[in-house]
Amino acid sequence: MKLSEFNFPFNKELIAEYPSAHRDESRLMVINRKTGKIEHKVFKDILQYFSAQDVLILNDTKVFPARLYGRKEKTGAKIEVFLLRELNKESFLWDVLVDPARKIRIGNKLYFGNNDELVAEVIDNTTSRGRTLRFLYDGTYSEFKALIEGLGETPLPKYIKREVKPTDRERYQTVYAKHEGAVAAPTAGLHFSKELLKRLELKGVELANITLHVGLGTFRPIEVEDLSKHKMDSEQLIIKQHSADIVNRAKDRKKKICAVGTTVMRGVESSVSTDNYLKPVDGWTNKFIFPPYDFKIANCMVTNFHVPCSSLLIMVCAFGGYDLIMRAYKEAVKNKYKFYSYGDAMLIL
Repeated sequence: MKLSEFNFPFNKELIAEYPSAHRDESRLMVINRKTGKIEHKVFKDILQYFSAQDVLILNDTKVFPARLYGRKEKTGAKIEVFLLRELNKESFLWDVLVDPARKIRIGNKLYFGNNDELVAEVIDNTTSRGRTLRFLYDGTYSEFKALIEGLGETPLPKYIKREVKPTDRERYQTVYAKHEGAVAAPTAGLHFSKELLKRLELKGVELANITLHVGLGTFRPIEVEDLSKHKMDSEQLIIKQHSADIVNRAKDRKKKICAVGTTVMRGVESSVSTDNYLKPVDGWTNKFIFPPYDFKIANCMVTNFHVPCSSLLIMVCAFGGYDLIMRAYKEAVKNKYKFYSYGDAMLIL
Protein backbone atom coordinates (compact mmCIF):
# COMPACT_ATOMS: atom_id res chain seq x y z
CA MET A 1 0.00 0.00 0.00
CA LYS A 2 1.01 3.61 -0.57
CA LEU A 3 1.27 6.46 1.94
CA SER A 4 -1.37 8.55 0.14
CA GLU A 5 -4.00 5.87 0.85
CA PHE A 6 -3.83 6.79 4.55
CA ASN A 7 -4.93 10.39 4.13
CA PHE A 8 -8.36 11.65 5.17
CA PRO A 9 -10.05 15.05 5.62
CA PHE A 10 -9.17 16.31 9.08
CA ASN A 11 -10.20 19.41 11.00
CA LYS A 12 -7.45 20.59 13.37
CA GLU A 13 -10.14 21.75 15.79
CA LEU A 14 -10.51 18.06 16.73
CA ILE A 15 -7.04 18.04 18.33
CA ALA A 16 -7.47 17.72 22.10
CA GLU A 17 -5.71 20.58 23.88
CA TYR A 18 -6.57 19.17 27.32
CA PRO A 19 -7.28 15.68 28.70
CA SER A 20 -10.79 14.68 29.82
CA ALA A 21 -11.73 15.73 33.37
CA HIS A 22 -11.34 12.12 34.52
CA ARG A 23 -8.97 9.67 32.85
CA ASP A 24 -11.51 6.89 32.30
CA GLU A 25 -14.33 9.15 31.08
CA SER A 26 -13.00 10.00 27.64
CA ARG A 27 -15.03 8.63 24.73
CA LEU A 28 -14.39 5.12 23.46
CA MET A 29 -15.16 3.83 19.98
CA VAL A 30 -15.43 0.03 19.95
CA ILE A 31 -14.78 -1.73 16.64
CA ASN A 32 -15.51 -5.39 16.00
CA ARG A 33 -13.32 -6.78 13.21
CA LYS A 34 -15.52 -9.83 12.65
CA THR A 35 -18.88 -8.08 12.33
CA GLY A 36 -17.74 -4.60 11.26
CA LYS A 37 -19.93 -3.13 14.01
CA ILE A 38 -18.94 0.23 15.52
CA GLU A 39 -20.17 1.22 19.00
CA HIS A 40 -19.85 4.52 20.91
CA LYS A 41 -19.03 4.17 24.60
CA VAL A 42 -17.23 5.82 27.54
CA PHE A 43 -13.73 4.50 28.24
CA LYS A 44 -14.57 2.87 31.58
CA ASP A 45 -17.08 0.69 29.67
CA ILE A 46 -14.01 -1.23 28.46
CA LEU A 47 -14.53 -3.38 31.56
CA GLN A 48 -17.44 -5.19 29.90
CA TYR A 49 -15.27 -6.48 27.04
CA PHE A 50 -12.81 -8.44 29.18
CA SER A 51 -13.10 -11.60 31.29
CA ALA A 52 -10.99 -13.63 33.72
CA GLN A 53 -7.59 -14.75 32.34
CA ASP A 54 -7.68 -12.17 29.53
CA VAL A 55 -4.50 -10.07 29.45
CA LEU A 56 -3.80 -6.35 29.03
CA ILE A 57 -0.22 -5.56 28.00
CA LEU A 58 0.87 -2.15 29.30
CA ASN A 59 3.90 -0.02 28.46
CA ASP A 60 5.28 1.11 31.84
CA THR A 61 7.76 3.64 30.44
CA LYS A 62 7.86 6.96 32.30
CA VAL A 63 8.08 10.36 30.62
CA PHE A 64 10.75 12.69 31.96
CA PRO A 65 10.65 16.52 31.68
CA ALA A 66 12.68 16.54 28.47
CA ARG A 67 12.17 20.14 27.31
CA LEU A 68 14.60 22.71 28.70
CA TYR A 69 14.87 26.43 27.97
CA GLY A 70 18.32 27.96 28.15
CA ARG A 71 20.27 30.91 26.86
CA LYS A 72 23.36 31.08 24.72
CA GLU A 73 26.56 32.49 26.16
CA LYS A 74 27.44 36.07 25.22
CA THR A 75 24.33 36.78 23.11
CA GLY A 76 21.78 35.55 25.67
CA ALA A 77 19.60 34.20 22.84
CA LYS A 78 16.82 31.92 24.09
CA ILE A 79 17.38 28.30 23.04
CA GLU A 80 15.03 25.33 23.40
CA VAL A 81 16.82 22.06 24.16
CA PHE A 82 14.92 18.79 23.86
CA LEU A 83 16.65 15.90 25.62
CA LEU A 84 16.43 12.82 23.40
CA ARG A 85 18.76 10.17 24.75
CA GLU A 86 21.27 9.84 27.55
CA LEU A 87 24.61 8.67 26.13
CA ASN A 88 26.81 8.46 29.22
CA LYS A 89 25.76 8.88 32.85
CA GLU A 90 29.26 9.51 34.19
CA SER A 91 30.04 12.24 31.66
CA PHE A 92 26.50 13.72 31.58
CA LEU A 93 26.44 13.30 27.78
CA TRP A 94 23.11 13.65 25.93
CA ASP A 95 21.79 13.61 22.39
CA VAL A 96 19.44 16.58 22.05
CA LEU A 97 17.51 18.68 19.56
CA VAL A 98 18.03 22.44 19.63
CA ASP A 99 15.85 25.25 18.31
CA PRO A 100 16.80 27.53 16.64
CA ALA A 101 19.57 25.22 15.46
CA ARG A 102 21.36 27.67 13.17
CA LYS A 103 22.65 29.58 16.23
CA ILE A 104 24.17 26.57 17.98
CA ARG A 105 27.66 25.44 17.01
CA ILE A 106 30.29 23.14 18.47
CA GLY A 107 31.99 24.83 21.43
CA ASN A 108 29.00 26.99 22.37
CA LYS A 109 27.91 26.99 26.00
CA LEU A 110 24.27 27.06 27.10
CA TYR A 111 23.04 28.22 30.51
CA PHE A 112 19.88 26.97 32.23
CA GLY A 113 17.94 28.30 35.22
CA ASN A 114 17.50 31.80 36.62
CA ASN A 115 20.84 31.54 38.41
CA ASP A 116 22.66 29.49 35.76
CA GLU A 117 22.28 26.34 37.89
CA LEU A 118 23.22 24.19 34.90
CA VAL A 119 25.69 24.72 32.06
CA ALA A 120 26.17 22.58 28.93
CA GLU A 121 28.73 22.61 26.14
CA VAL A 122 27.98 21.61 22.54
CA ILE A 123 30.52 18.94 21.56
CA ASP A 124 29.09 17.55 18.30
CA ASN A 125 26.57 18.05 15.49
CA THR A 126 24.49 14.93 14.81
CA THR A 127 21.79 16.16 12.40
CA SER A 128 20.53 19.54 11.17
CA ARG A 129 18.83 20.10 14.53
CA GLY A 130 20.62 17.44 16.53
CA ARG A 131 23.53 18.12 18.87
CA THR A 132 25.49 16.25 21.53
CA LEU A 133 25.75 18.16 24.80
CA ARG A 134 28.03 17.61 27.76
CA PHE A 135 26.52 19.04 30.93
CA LEU A 136 29.29 20.61 33.02
CA TYR A 137 28.16 19.40 36.40
CA ASP A 138 30.20 18.55 39.50
CA GLY A 139 27.51 16.88 41.63
CA THR A 140 26.24 13.31 41.74
CA TYR A 141 24.09 11.72 39.06
CA SER A 142 21.01 11.74 41.32
CA GLU A 143 21.55 15.46 42.01
CA PHE A 144 21.85 16.09 38.27
CA LYS A 145 18.59 14.24 37.59
CA ALA A 146 16.86 16.21 40.34
CA LEU A 147 18.05 19.42 38.70
CA ILE A 148 16.70 18.32 35.32
CA GLU A 149 13.42 17.43 37.04
CA GLY A 150 13.18 20.95 38.41
CA LEU A 151 14.31 22.85 35.32
CA GLY A 152 12.65 20.67 32.68
CA GLU A 153 9.16 21.03 31.25
CA THR A 154 6.66 18.27 30.45
CA PRO A 155 7.31 17.52 26.75
CA LEU A 156 3.82 17.99 25.36
CA PRO A 157 3.77 17.49 21.58
CA LYS A 158 4.13 20.66 19.51
CA TYR A 159 0.62 20.30 18.04
CA ILE A 160 -0.74 21.23 21.50
CA LYS A 161 -0.44 24.98 21.14
CA ARG A 162 -1.20 26.10 24.69
CA GLU A 163 1.29 26.63 27.48
CA VAL A 164 2.23 23.64 29.61
CA LYS A 165 0.29 23.56 32.91
CA PRO A 166 1.49 22.10 36.24
CA THR A 167 -1.26 19.45 35.94
CA ASP A 168 0.34 18.16 32.71
CA ARG A 169 3.19 16.62 34.69
CA GLU A 170 0.69 14.16 36.15
CA ARG A 171 -1.79 13.83 33.27
CA TYR A 172 0.82 13.33 30.51
CA GLN A 173 1.88 10.18 32.34
CA THR A 174 0.16 6.82 32.79
CA VAL A 175 -0.83 5.86 36.35
CA TYR A 176 1.41 2.78 36.00
CA ALA A 177 4.51 4.61 34.68
CA LYS A 178 7.60 3.13 36.33
CA HIS A 179 10.80 3.18 34.26
CA GLU A 180 11.96 6.65 33.19
CA GLY A 181 13.18 7.08 29.64
CA ALA A 182 10.38 8.28 27.33
CA VAL A 183 10.14 11.73 25.73
CA ALA A 184 6.52 11.10 24.73
CA ALA A 185 3.75 9.30 26.60
CA PRO A 186 2.30 5.95 25.47
CA THR A 187 -1.00 7.78 25.11
CA ALA A 188 -3.46 4.87 24.90
CA GLY A 189 -2.55 4.14 28.53
CA LEU A 190 -3.50 7.65 29.68
CA HIS A 191 -7.17 6.58 29.79
CA PHE A 192 -6.67 4.02 32.57
CA SER A 193 -7.35 5.20 36.12
CA LYS A 194 -6.09 3.28 39.15
CA GLU A 195 -9.70 2.44 39.96
CA LEU A 196 -10.39 1.02 36.49
CA LEU A 197 -7.23 -1.12 36.59
CA LYS A 198 -8.25 -2.44 40.02
CA ARG A 199 -11.73 -3.30 38.74
CA LEU A 200 -10.19 -5.17 35.79
CA GLU A 201 -7.91 -7.11 38.16
CA LEU A 202 -10.85 -7.96 40.44
CA LYS A 203 -12.57 -9.37 37.37
CA GLY A 204 -9.58 -11.67 36.86
CA VAL A 205 -7.95 -9.79 34.00
CA GLU A 206 -4.14 -10.13 34.15
CA LEU A 207 -1.75 -7.24 33.54
CA ALA A 208 1.61 -7.74 31.83
CA ASN A 209 4.11 -4.87 31.65
CA ILE A 210 6.69 -4.21 28.98
CA THR A 211 8.94 -1.15 28.66
CA LEU A 212 9.37 0.67 25.37
CA HIS A 213 10.90 4.11 25.79
CA VAL A 214 8.99 6.25 23.31
CA GLY A 215 11.16 8.63 21.26
CA LEU A 216 10.34 11.56 19.01
CA GLY A 217 10.49 9.24 16.00
CA THR A 218 6.89 8.40 16.87
CA PHE A 219 5.93 11.83 15.49
CA ARG A 220 8.35 11.89 12.56
CA PRO A 221 6.40 12.23 9.30
CA ILE A 222 6.74 9.54 6.64
CA GLU A 223 8.32 11.13 3.60
CA VAL A 224 8.20 8.25 1.10
CA GLU A 225 5.17 7.04 -0.86
CA ASP A 226 6.49 3.46 -0.84
CA LEU A 227 5.97 2.33 2.78
CA SER A 228 8.59 -0.42 2.48
CA LYS A 229 11.24 2.30 2.23
CA HIS A 230 10.36 4.08 5.49
CA LYS A 231 12.81 3.63 8.39
CA MET A 232 11.69 4.01 12.01
CA ASP A 233 13.96 5.43 14.71
CA SER A 234 15.26 2.85 17.20
CA GLU A 235 13.71 2.79 20.67
CA GLN A 236 14.79 0.82 23.73
CA LEU A 237 12.65 -2.25 24.45
CA ILE A 238 12.60 -4.45 27.56
CA ILE A 239 10.30 -7.46 28.01
CA LYS A 240 10.86 -9.55 31.15
CA GLN A 241 10.30 -13.31 31.35
CA HIS A 242 7.44 -12.84 33.83
CA SER A 243 5.44 -10.74 31.36
CA ALA A 244 6.18 -13.10 28.49
CA ASP A 245 4.89 -16.00 30.64
CA ILE A 246 1.61 -14.19 31.39
CA VAL A 247 1.04 -13.45 27.69
CA ASN A 248 1.98 -16.94 26.52
CA ARG A 249 -0.34 -18.61 29.04
CA ALA A 250 -3.21 -16.50 27.71
CA LYS A 251 -2.21 -17.45 24.18
CA ASP A 252 -2.38 -21.15 25.08
CA ARG A 253 -5.81 -20.61 26.66
CA LYS A 254 -7.00 -18.69 23.56
CA LYS A 255 -7.91 -15.68 25.69
CA LYS A 256 -7.99 -12.00 24.74
CA ILE A 257 -4.50 -10.46 24.63
CA CYS A 258 -4.89 -6.69 24.37
CA ALA A 259 -2.04 -4.42 23.37
CA VAL A 260 -2.62 -1.07 25.10
CA GLY A 261 -1.22 1.27 22.47
CA THR A 262 0.80 1.15 19.29
CA THR A 263 4.06 1.11 21.29
CA VAL A 264 3.01 -2.13 22.98
CA MET A 265 1.94 -3.65 19.67
CA ARG A 266 5.27 -2.74 18.08
CA GLY A 267 7.15 -3.96 21.14
CA VAL A 268 5.59 -7.42 21.33
CA GLU A 269 5.78 -7.94 17.58
CA SER A 270 9.51 -7.17 17.81
CA SER A 271 10.17 -10.16 20.06
CA VAL A 272 8.40 -13.22 18.66
CA SER A 273 9.85 -16.73 18.85
CA THR A 274 9.90 -19.13 15.90
CA ASP A 275 6.76 -20.81 17.26
CA ASN A 276 4.96 -17.44 17.51
CA TYR A 277 5.21 -16.92 21.28
CA LEU A 278 6.42 -13.80 23.08
CA LYS A 279 10.02 -14.00 24.25
CA PRO A 280 11.96 -11.78 26.68
CA VAL A 281 14.26 -9.14 25.27
CA ASP A 282 16.54 -6.33 26.44
CA GLY A 283 17.51 -4.36 23.36
CA TRP A 284 16.18 -1.97 20.71
CA THR A 285 13.48 -2.00 18.06
CA ASN A 286 12.90 0.00 14.88
CA LYS A 287 10.02 -2.18 13.66
CA PHE A 288 7.57 -0.52 11.26
CA ILE A 289 4.28 -2.36 10.81
CA PHE A 290 2.24 -1.69 7.68
CA PRO A 291 -0.36 -3.69 5.70
CA PRO A 292 -0.37 -6.53 4.98
CA TYR A 293 0.98 -7.87 8.27
CA ASP A 294 0.35 -11.10 10.20
CA PHE A 295 0.11 -10.23 13.92
CA LYS A 296 1.48 -12.97 16.17
CA ILE A 297 0.79 -11.92 19.78
CA ALA A 298 -2.10 -9.51 20.50
CA ASN A 299 -5.62 -10.16 19.21
CA CYS A 300 -7.13 -6.85 20.28
CA MET A 301 -5.80 -3.36 20.97
CA VAL A 302 -6.53 0.02 22.53
CA THR A 303 -5.30 3.09 20.68
CA ASN A 304 -5.96 6.82 20.33
CA PHE A 305 -7.01 8.58 17.13
CA HIS A 306 -3.98 9.46 15.01
CA VAL A 307 -2.88 11.99 12.41
CA PRO A 308 -3.44 11.23 8.70
CA CYS A 309 -0.52 9.42 6.98
CA SER A 310 1.22 8.62 10.28
CA SER A 311 3.04 5.37 11.09
CA LEU A 312 0.56 4.95 13.96
CA LEU A 313 -2.55 5.10 11.76
CA ILE A 314 -0.87 2.77 9.26
CA MET A 315 -0.21 0.17 11.98
CA VAL A 316 -3.80 0.42 13.24
CA CYS A 317 -5.06 -0.18 9.68
CA ALA A 318 -2.78 -3.22 9.43
CA PHE A 319 -4.40 -4.62 12.59
CA GLY A 320 -8.02 -3.57 12.18
CA GLY A 321 -8.29 -3.81 8.41
CA TYR A 322 -7.87 -0.83 6.09
CA ASP A 323 -11.51 -0.42 5.02
CA LEU A 324 -12.95 -0.81 8.53
CA ILE A 325 -10.49 1.56 10.21
CA MET A 326 -10.83 4.25 7.55
CA ARG A 327 -14.64 3.98 7.91
CA ALA A 328 -14.23 4.30 11.69
CA TYR A 329 -12.06 7.41 11.27
CA LYS A 330 -14.67 8.95 8.98
CA GLU A 331 -17.24 8.32 11.71
CA ALA A 332 -14.90 9.71 14.37
CA VAL A 333 -14.51 12.98 12.45
CA LYS A 334 -18.29 13.18 11.87
CA ASN A 335 -18.98 12.58 15.59
CA LYS A 336 -16.27 15.01 16.70
CA TYR A 337 -14.09 12.53 18.58
CA LYS A 338 -10.98 14.18 19.99
CA PHE A 339 -7.66 13.26 18.38
CA TYR A 340 -4.03 12.79 19.42
CA SER A 341 -2.34 12.46 22.80
CA TYR A 342 -5.06 13.90 25.03
CA GLY A 343 -7.87 12.68 22.77
CA ASP A 344 -10.37 9.83 22.83
CA ALA A 345 -9.73 6.12 22.41
CA MET A 346 -10.57 3.19 20.18
CA LEU A 347 -10.88 -0.48 21.19
CA ILE A 348 -10.40 -2.89 18.30
CA LEU A 349 -11.72 -6.41 19.00
